[in-house]
Amino acid sequence: MSQNPNFFLSIGKPIKDEYGRTIGKIASFAVNPNGKFDAAFIEQGDGKFLKLSTERLKFDGADVTLIHTIKSGANAFCDQIPVIWRKDQALKDLVEKRKISQELYEELHNNFDGVLTQLKTEAQTLLEALDKEIVRCSKETRELNYALVHLELEHEIGKVDSQSYEEAFTIIQENLKRVNTERGDLELTKSKLSNILLGEERNTTEQETTEQEKNEVAEDSSKEPASASPSPELPEPPVVVYVKEVGKSGI
Repeated sequence: MSQNPNFFLSIGKPIKDEYGRTIGKIASFAVNPNGKFDAAFIEQGDGKFLKLSTERLKFDGADVTLIHTIKSGANAFCDQIPVIWRKDQALKDLVEKRKISQELYEELHNNFDGVLTQLKTEAQTLLEALDKEIVRCSKETRELNYALVHLELEHEIGKVDSQSYEEAFTIIQENLKRVNTERGDLELTKSKLSNILLGEERNTTEQETTEQEKNEVAEDSSKEPASASPSPELPEPPVVVYVKEVGKSGI
């Protein structure tokens, strides 16, 4: 990749996350011999340096934004998993229509199944990371609310003047807004990814159930028909007794 002049414009400029928090300032870039920007060196607020891959950074002129890796990773899984599953289902349709051989189907199906299993395992790990981030946001919200209460108390008893109170109140409110927005994004991302995984499991279960039903029908049809039960015995014919008229008999 050729050198992008916008990268150089961002040197010395602040870098923020998606929610407006300042991460630090860009001090330099790591550029390989081919001219590709591999990483950015960030000076954090405490003076420490942080090296970040440029793939995690979004450049817009001199403005640089740090992308939330967990959220972007989850969105990638939400795109990839349904595609692999649909390809596997299309492969099954092809073999049922005899457009590909059973041997080729088995080979490709095993490949798709292996990829799908790996993606689901990685997605499950990412869900656990999302849970931790959501808990972190909840904890941060609680601490900010405590900070707001203490600020109100100190201002109420006259320990904090109005100007300092207004400045501190604005800081706390802005951070509350950021963390609540972040938690909402994380919860939405978790819900989306969970629904994808549950949907795939449901589809797999339904497919297995359908196959089982087909097998049961095939087994039933292959069985010998049961012999017909004997018809109930008919009642014996009535006995007819003929009585000769008295006087007409020759006896």
